[in-house]
Amino acid sequence: MIHAICKELNLRKVYLQDQPVETIYFGGGTPSLVSAELLSQILVHIHQEFQVHHAAEITLEANPDDINPEALQSWRTIGINRLSVGIQSFDPDELMWMNRAHTASQAHACIPMIQESGFSNFSIDLIYGSPMLSDGQLATNIAIAVKHEVPHIAAYALTIEPQTALAHFVAKGKSAATDAEKQVHQSNILMQALEDAGYEHYEISNFAKPGFRSRHNSSYWMGKHYLGVGPGAHSFNGHSRQWNIANNALYLQSIELGEIPEETEHLTPTQQLNEYIMTSLRTIEGLSLAKLETWGSDHAQSVKNAAIPFLADGRLIQHQQALILSRSGKSWADGIAAALFQD
Repeated sequence: MIHAICKELNLRKVYLQDQPVETIYFGGGTPSLVSAELLSQILVHIHQEFQVHHAAEITLEANPDDINPEALQSWRTIGINRLSVGIQSFDPDELMWMNRAHTASQAHACIPMIQESGFSNFSIDLIYGSPMLSDGQLATNIAIAVKHEVPHIAAYALTIEPQTALAHFVAKGKSAATDAEKQVHQSNILMQALEDAGYEHYEISNFAKPGFRSRHNSSYWMGKHYLGVGPGAHSFNGHSRQWNIANNALYLQSIELGEIPEETEHLTPTQQLNEYIMTSLRTIEGLSLAKLETWGSDHAQSVKNAAIPFLADGRLIQHQQALILSRSGKSWADGIAAALFQD
């Protein structure tokens, strides 16, 4: 697989058209299971095939049970300078209910271990809105992160994906379903607590101490071009999206033949506009009314007209020529974006 990924990097070296690589992200699965030596091979190939910015943000997703002083030192040595840690919760019962591999003690121990190893830039994931999570435990999870001065927190409402064990348990009545009202309520608790602790709520699911926004994820929301490599990886070049086949065996076979196993979707100008509406509304900067004009005055006026009801009820705020979601509006982000979409 590492050989195939490196070969795909060679096959795709013209995709970014010599744009400098500002961020590199190892994710999608559990890359912390891969040895630092193999990760280094990928990084070497990236530097060989692309122009990498000297201060590039290089992130590795890691599970708490994979983190130890030796691994941390190895990751730093090969150039990893940011970690994204899937803690989810510090509560043992909730971790067991979510069928996580790590324990609560590993979740607690990994944060000071990361800090002592010299990583100043890292993020943790937290889940809210699960049937197991009480308001009190949510407050405890937040308090632990704040006490440790975690620089970045990504917080997500629990979703039950189809064809998963959890979806099966819910369908059979063996587990409670998620409750939308509870998720909104706990989202409000989370936003207030992290705001009080000095975090910037710069995107619906992301909170950062000053200077610690995720540069990689921010690039997605700003519509920058990106290249995804490996099975199931997605790429975007401004006018089309590409995604690799997710089947490992078929991916390996295709790459060995010198073929990229991808599908492509060419985006119309209207689709590009709708994507801008969807991603910009999720951010603290909001949807720029000036930028809307690049799609034509008719589309711009139509979006402004569609926004009027949400401005009237306070779910949208107009500030310095931008439409921004209010705190109450954040719970309606997808619906508001859909209402602003253009046909």
